[in-house]
Amino acid sequence: MSKARIRYFEEEDILHLVITDEPESRSMELSPNITVELNDKNELIGVEILHASAFLRDAVLESIQARTLQLLEAKAV
Repeated sequence: MSKARIRYFEEEDILHLVITDEPESRSMELSPNITVELNDKNELIGVEILHASAFLRDAVLESIQARTLQLLEAKAV
């Protein structure tokens, strides 16, 4: 298995995570902006995220907000 790598297509705002260079047999949409790519054994070989900058911004902000809330709640106890 080759090393995973990330490719970002700035003009289209697409993030593509390549897990292996195996040929894609099919893909499956997980959500409107996230598609997984599978090989002929239905193993994950890649992930494509559309509107990647907004997706990553929102995911990071959610994670930070949740962690901040946990810390505040722990201090209150």
